[in-house]
Amino acid sequence: MSALDILGWAGSALLVFSVMQTRILRLRLLNLAATIALLVFNWGIEVWSMVAMNAVLAGLNVYYIVKLLREHRGAGAAYEIIPVEADDAPLQRYLSRHAADISRFNPGFAGMAAPATAYLIQNGDTTAGVVIVHDAGDGTAQVDLDYVTEPYRDFSPGEFVYRESELLQRKGFRRVLTPPGMVATHYGRLGFTQQGDRWALDLGEPSRT
Repeated sequence: MSALDILGWAGSALLVFSVMQTRILRLRLLNLAATIALLVFNWGIEVWSMVAMNAVLAGLNVYYIVKLLREHRGAGAAYEIIPVEADDAPLQRYLSRHAADISRFNPGFAGMAAPATAYLIQNGDTTAGVVIVHDAGDGTAQVDLDYVTEPYRDFSPGEFVYRESELLQRKGFRRVLTPPGMVATHYGRLGFTQQGDRWALDLGEPSRT
């Protein structure tokens, strides 16, 4: 088997794998890599119709990747935070629907309890995630739950919640602390520092009144 054949098979396999993704940005990136590989393969065997098709698909992927990244950088326009009560039906439905996945990333979460406050993170009409916190004293917001559904994990709505919105700062909090044992792959990117089995973030003063 020639190197060109290997590239064709690899591109085809990557194309199939890409459409299995539920995370939008990851799907686009993998699909772009697959279309480029197949473009080169079809160029090598001189199938020009497939070269043209893969060139168009690659261009579309680039367009949507740029669009997604721009929306991410403008998270303030993409997301809205809605405070809800513990017995709020959309909150309870969301927690129930995603209970199994929530337990993977927040193994210590056993349900919302007073005096915690819950916030739904909305992307248009879709609930992208939920954050539940309570006042731990000394200006510390203790996170009870921080969960985002898989399609939005590449865009980290947490950056909007903890950084851009200044929601917690305006409520008097100056520090955020995660619960022990939380699976936290994104907190380092948000400026949190690891403290034992927890992550902490100093919020500072709000820039807006």
